[in-house]
Amino acid sequence: MNFFKTIIATMIGLFLAMGLFTIILFITVSSSSQEPEPYVQDNTILKIDLRGALPQRTTTSPLDELMGSNNNKASLETLKENLKKAQSHDNIKGILLQIDYVSESWANLEEAHRLISTFRDSSDKFIYANTNDIGYNEKGYFLATAADSVFAPPETFFEFDGFYSEVTFYDGLFEKLGIEAEVTRHGKYKGAVEPYYRREMSEENEYQMNQLLNEVNNTFITAVSPKSGRSAEELNSILNDQPRLTTQFAYDEQLIDSLLYADQLDKHIEKRIGLEEDESFKTISNSRYARVTPSSAGLSTTSSSHKIAVLHASGPIMPNADSNSPFLDQQLITADFFDEQLQKIRDDEDVKALVIHVDSPGGSGSTSDAIWRNIKTLKDEMPVIVSMGGVAASGGYYIAMAADTIVAQPTTITGSIGVFGTKLNTREFFNDKIGITFDDVKTHEHADWLSPNRGFTEAEQKAFQQFIDGFYEVFIQKAADSRNMDVERMDELAQGRVWTGADAKENGLIDLLGGLDTAIQTAAEKAELTEYSLQKYPSEKSFYELLMSSTAAKVKNWLGDSWISTLGGKQLQEQLPLLKKQQALTLFPYHIEIQ
Repeated sequence: MNFFKTIIATMIGLFLAMGLFTIILFITVSSSSQEPEPYVQDNTILKIDLRGALPQRTTTSPLDELMGSNNNKASLETLKENLKKAQSHDNIKGILLQIDYVSESWANLEEAHRLISTFRDSSDKFIYANTNDIGYNEKGYFLATAADSVFAPPETFFEFDGFYSEVTFYDGLFEKLGIEAEVTRHGKYKGAVEPYYRREMSEENEYQMNQLLNEVNNTFITAVSPKSGRSAEELNSILNDQPRLTTQFAYDEQLIDSLLYADQLDKHIEKRIGLEEDESFKTISNSRYARVTPSSAGLSTTSSSHKIAVLHASGPIMPNADSNSPFLDQQLITADFFDEQLQKIRDDEDVKALVIHVDSPGGSGSTSDAIWRNIKTLKDEMPVIVSMGGVAASGGYYIAMAADTIVAQPTTITGSIGVFGTKLNTREFFNDKIGITFDDVKTHEHADWLSPNRGFTEAEQKAFQQFIDGFYEVFIQKAADSRNMDVERMDELAQGRVWTGADAKENGLIDLLGGLDTAIQTAAEKAELTEYSLQKYPSEKSFYELLMSSTAAKVKNWLGDSWISTLGGKQLQEQLPLLKKQQALTLFPYHIEIQ
């Protein structure tokens, strides 16, 4: 009896402790989110850390603030806003870009390069690029070329050896496990499912991958050439030469301006801003400076009540779920997500135009179609412009084609207008590999044709092909209508082929080259607005909303604990839930990362 009393008392104590902890956590986060605006002292340098990802937008979770884990996170949004404020802020004397290993998409890097070079060319304040013992990779160095001067410590890392993209294939794994991927597709370039039934790239996909790499290389060379004073031919010759990985090599080849340790760079900055020997400058981080208001920085603000809504939609297009964590940014695109956000936009009478920033490899065809319809109906009420991020392909292109105007960067990966469907036949795996067998009864001959425990018959394969072909015809008809193009011509451009933004513009698949700013400017012109403010969607959630959210549980329930999700890495884990659905999938080929 005493034992049970002790257990009950312990459990009550634990629940009380957890409740007290939650209350303290809530109070702490609430108070920390109300920190006053930072005061910027004279002779301050804005220090912007550029490392890892550089997305279009990041939302700051209250838990990040509490745990101190925001670490000066940068996005294109904060980069743009902070550079604009720093240009007019009298107490900001210059900018230091601290660049480490960068892993962002090339489209976003192009926009960041434009923002940095615009500051460089329009301001009398310096903007320097530097790295530490981590060094520069090509993406980091690409950003550095937009600065006034590029610095690095002696004997640190510098990568300058060209670009590649590697594809992982699972056919050999499936063979060993006794799994057969039955693939049905329309589009000779539709390579999203090649990793599941091939062991190398097809000729068509190797061709389009080379096209993507060539566009990236041209973008890189175009940025490096004026910085180094070398021609494109000279730079390509260096890239083809024996690899070298030191900043001394970069300095010798005039790719870096000076090799300086951190203290030497500090002295250089002090001299640049005219400080005396006994004086030193202050620094403010990107995240702290983001809390400085434009008016405090000397910028005038608009008094217009008119708004342009900017809706950020990122991640795979999936049914029946709306986020993969209540504490992270929106990482899935769903019909419910769009319904909710577009309704909020409709309800705000001051919103006169909408810009949708799409960064998605696609996903479910039926979900893409539902979102397309929702955007198309909104287009009758206000101008709708799509700004494409690093990738807006397949289903990402499907939802974009509902807009009035499509804007993309030259290195944006888009197109991939094609459809496929899969069924994983796991019968051999269960029967022969692990000894599990199945038997069933059915009312009709084809009742179990989508079961993973048997393969398609010839008639069933034909039926599934007709299903995929039908969706493809719908896809290219809507694409042709949106681009004012003959279906025959659209079919030539489709076939699942991936295009760079530059090639898509040339072939009429998009309207303008540029970033989010170009899309917003286009929206203002179409809405005939000269003054306006931006309203961003989705809005950041409060700590209470995050705490009460059950989103993670919903997604976990939808994805299930598949035995195969641990096999084959990130791409297989991301795509498997869709592959299991036997749907028409408008999904981008592979998980392309150009390094």
